[in-house]
Amino acid sequence: MNIGKYKLHSKVLLAPMAGTSDKPFRMICREQGAGLTTSEMVVIQSHLMNSNKSKHRLDFSSEKSPISVQIAGSEADELAESAIKALEFGADIVDINMGCPAKKVCNKAAGSALMQNEKLVEDIIKNVVKSVDVPVTLKMRTGWDDDHKNAPMIAKIAEDNGIQMIAIHGRTRTQKFKGSAEFTTIKKIVNQVSIPVVANGDIDSPEKARDVLNFTGADAVMLGRATQGNPWLINQINEFLTDGSNAEEPSLEKKIPQILKHIKQIHEFYGHKMGTQLSRKHIFWYSMHLDREKGFAFWPSINRVTDHSEQYSKFQNFLYSI
Repeated sequence: MNIGKYKLHSKVLLAPMAGTSDKPFRMICREQGAGLTTSEMVVIQSHLMNSNKSKHRLDFSSEKSPISVQIAGSEADELAESAIKALEFGADIVDINMGCPAKKVCNKAAGSALMQNEKLVEDIIKNVVKSVDVPVTLKMRTGWDDDHKNAPMIAKIAEDNGIQMIAIHGRTRTQKFKGSAEFTTIKKIVNQVSIPVVANGDIDSPEKARDVLNFTGADAVMLGRATQGNPWLINQINEFLTDGSNAEEPSLEKKIPQILKHIKQIHEFYGHKMGTQLSRKHIFWYSMHLDREKGFAFWPSINRVTDHSEQYSKFQNFLYSI
């Protein structure tokens, strides 16, 4: 699949996820064969540039090209300015967020709230595409609610105005992450546009990825929450889609060094205090994936640890005890 001049060598992409798809996690997912990883959504405005959050979200040093940066906002000019600034931080691809269902985002008429206003969607896409000379992509949902599944209409607007790839999560904004993702709307979009379409939502196994691609005709799948604690799923799906083989998960012996390397990278990237706090969710996800019963028993003993060395040591001991 191509996005502009960039040829992706895998049909498995990592979804932009606030609080998850940061630099350390993107790098581990690239190592597992993700064809593209997209940053957490970022609002690139001058008054926010000195915040730690912006500094970390806009650090792409040492990452492989193409670098995809997701921008968020509610106004066409604001998003165009963010797109221009994203290039200064190394973006090869700019992704527009019209998929986030979070209340704090939607209350600002950003994220999936934009789907309620198709004229604004068109203005945003036109302005962003015109403002940069790199490919612009779009991430959205199937619509606002079950009575307003307007993703096919927005997909056509996107194609007509220069968007070069669309990723669709198979839920409406009002569903958030409840219920099951549906792929009929994505299939409709695939049948009416000629640009690449990526299917997203509840893809948690190689077989599910295959079935979704076969049903929708999409060009690729995008994995989100299923990678939390299990980035190896990317490689499993890759191998299954490539040659039909059922790739087994790596042994625990192989996983442990990769997990500990990830935790160490978080500590180093964010600094010891913040890194210890942000490692907790990954430790929880890894623990649940490896052994739910032991993970639940272990969690209270590490959840409140504030020293990075103690956290690392405790987690290391737990991993080798499984």
